[in-house]
Amino acid sequence: MMRARVPLLLLLGILFLASVSVSFGIVHHEHQESQQESREQNNPFYFSSDRWFHTLFKNQYGHLRVLQRFDQRTKQIQNLENYRVVEFKSKPNTLLLPHHADADFLLVVLNGRAILTLVNPDGRDSFILEQGHVQRIPAGTTFFLVNPNDNDNLRIIKLAIPVNNPHKFQDFFLSSTEAQQSYLQGFSKNVLEASFDSEFKEINRVLFGEGQQQQGEESQEEGVIVELKREQIRELLKHAKSGSRKALSSSQNEPLNLRNRKPIYSNKFGRWYEITPEKNPQLQDLDVFISSVDMKEGGLLVPHYNSKAMVMLVMNRGEANIELVGQNQNQQQQKQHQQEDEEEESWEVQRYSAELSEDDLFIIPATYPVAINATSNLNFFAFGINAENNQRYFLAGEEDNVISEIPTEVLDLTFPASGEKVEKLIKKQSESYFVDARPDEEQKDRSKGRNGPFVY
Repeated sequence: MMRARVPLLLLLGILFLASVSVSFGIVHHEHQESQQESREQNNPFYFSSDRWFHTLFKNQYGHLRVLQRFDQRTKQIQNLENYRVVEFKSKPNTLLLPHHADADFLLVVLNGRAILTLVNPDGRDSFILEQGHVQRIPAGTTFFLVNPNDNDNLRIIKLAIPVNNPHKFQDFFLSSTEAQQSYLQGFSKNVLEASFDSEFKEINRVLFGEGQQQQGEESQEEGVIVELKREQIRELLKHAKSGSRKALSSSQNEPLNLRNRKPIYSNKFGRWYEITPEKNPQLQDLDVFISSVDMKEGGLLVPHYNSKAMVMLVMNRGEANIELVGQNQNQQQQKQHQQEDEEEESWEVQRYSAELSEDDLFIIPATYPVAINATSNLNFFAFGINAENNQRYFLAGEEDNVISEIPTEVLDLTFPASGEKVEKLIKKQSESYFVDARPDEEQKDRSKGRNGPFVY
């Protein structure tokens, strides 16, 4: 009898330890989630990809997601309320069905290759877009997107600027699928019959798919992202023009090539490509600049700020630590002012930090200094809002350093040390824009190849 109890007790002990381990794992996971949520609550400029995107549509072929409204996070970026960010991902050999929207789009290809077709009353334009291509799609323009690759997923980010409502836009799809109705179905029978000079029954069958199964016809696939056959893709490729190899385009309809131009800032730690509205008609009306930045692991984009532009940074590849410096009202004095009804406010310097990874988004308000430390080889894209006549001011480095332009006599009164010592400190850094974030390890890492060429 005793022998039978020993295995039973052993089994009970194992089950107890297993339940404790599972419980600990759940508690640990919940603790990590709580910490992440707390960090994001304390940093209203950070939008992690797995928390702040809302899914508009998803099936086995891809998805459409839209980022939460910016003005719902903090009043410090309230001027972005009329801007939305949309992410589109699709698998190989797929089509995003024809549609239009009540918003201007600025589309950027992050990864993969796409056929973008813009349809207008007098014809259509089809372009083959690759990584770094930028295309404006005016509000109301019917368009569709194809991923023609056999192996690679397509990933696109769109800046949406609604034209009807301050922060909302709608997609109008021609197709009638299980996921949504065709907007044509909103018209009455009389209007449809008169417009197409056909019987309503025929219109329903041809355009909306009603009665197809009874007649043995193939019904429309579920959703707005569908699979394409190779012969269909080959036919579409015949009519598509390769995206311009030029950085700038003279046409308002042709795509821009962000990366086929000389970087505005470049050294062994990083490269910064940019197109501003002053140099391109597609961006002038939107008052937006577009940037693409490559950084090498261990590189630091030195502290700097923009005079007017509010920047939406989208992490495309790799990881980084970002530090943004702003000012926040002193909580204790804020309560006192509320009680005393005083107009005078007290502010204190605050650092907003975040660990960024793929698909994360970070907002950099105008005049807020920011620095980015690459913890791996990385690439990010950025939209700059209020871009016209924007100036970028660097606070460190040999070139374009605004502090180095302040006279010695004024530096004497600005910092505790003498003006001469301040100047000596400022001029110590021989690099510009991108520097080594770990200078003490430079000699050691040089033997490991960290100062070699970029690899992407």
